[in-house]
Amino acid sequence: MAVRVVRARSGQGPGGSWEFVTAFPHPRLRPGVMSYRGIRLAMPRPRRRLEAPIGASTLLLGFDEPVRIWRAEQAPETRVRVYCGPTTTPAVGEHCGRFSGIEVLLTPWAAFALFGTPQHELVDRTVDPDELPHTLGSPLGELTAALAALPCWERRFALLDDTFDRWRRATAPGSERVARAWSLLVRADGALPVPRLAEEVGWSVRQLESRFREQIGLGPKAAARVLRLQRARRLLTEGRSAAETAALCGFYDQAHLSGEFKAMTGCTPRQFAQARRLPEPVSPVADRLSGEATSLLLPTPAGGWSGPGAYFSKTGPIG
Repeated sequence: MAVRVVRARSGQGPGGSWEFVTAFPHPRLRPGVMSYRGIRLAMPRPRRRLEAPIGASTLLLGFDEPVRIWRAEQAPETRVRVYCGPTTTPAVGEHCGRFSGIEVLLTPWAAFALFGTPQHELVDRTVDPDELPHTLGSPLGELTAALAALPCWERRFALLDDTFDRWRRATAPGSERVARAWSLLVRADGALPVPRLAEEVGWSVRQLESRFREQIGLGPKAAARVLRLQRARRLLTEGRSAAETAALCGFYDQAHLSGEFKAMTGCTPRQFAQARRLPEPVSPVADRLSGEATSLLLPTPAGGWSGPGAYFSKTGPIG
C-alpha cells in the first residue's frame, strides 16, 4: 500500500539530535486512521511537554524507552505503549531524553471499532493498549517490535497500513451516523448546537449523547468544547488577541475563554501564546495535529525526572 510522507524534519547540534516524519495512511484507511508520525530523539536531558486536549485518539507505539505521563490529581504512569482517547484535561508527558517510536492518530469512532471498549471508560486516562481487546491480530508489543526492526520510516508506515487494513476488513463497520456527526462537528470547530447536530443525523438528542459517549468517549457538548478550544489555541498562536479569539470562537466573552482555556489546557490564553513564542532550545514543538497548537515544551530539571508539582498549580504550567 502506498504511503505518502508529507513532512520530514530533522536536526543535530550540541543539544542532541531529533527527527519527525509525518505521513498519511493509505486512502482506504481514512478518515478513521488520520496520520502516522515517526519520532526519534536523542538528547542529554529529559524532555517534557504539556499536551492539551485534541479531537482525536492517540496510539503511541514506543520502540524502547518509556514515557511518563500524569494528569492533575492522578499518579504518574510509565509506559512504552500508550493509548489515549479524547480528553478534557491537560496531561504532562516526559521521557529521559531518548525516545523513538510511532504515533498514530485515530478518529475516536475508529478507535472504538479497533478496541471495542466503550470510550467513556477511557476518558482522561492513558492505558497500555495491550490491556484492551483489539482486532490487529497479534499483541501490539509484537507489532511494535516488528516496526522497530525495519530500517526506515516508509517501511514502518507501510507495515502499519497493512496491519490497519486487516483490522478494517476484520471489523464490522462502525455507526455511519456517529462518523457523520463527528465529521460535522469537526468541520464546524465545535460551533454546532447539539439539537441541530442530532437533527442532521436523524437521532434524538438523547440517542446522540448515548452513542457519542460509547463511540467518541465524550458527549457531544463536551466534544464541542474540545474542538472549539482547539480552534482558539490555533488563532492565539497565529497572533490573534484573546478578545478577538473569544468572539470568533463563540465564547461569551474573554473571561469565558480564559476559564475554558485554564480548565482544559492548564494555563491562561496569554501564558499559552507566550510559551509558544519562546525560542526552541533543541528541537521544535512537535504538535500532534498538523497546523494545530497542541503542545508546549516545558522546562526540565538537570537532575532528571520529577513529579507534576507546579505544572498543575494555580499559576499554570509555565508561570
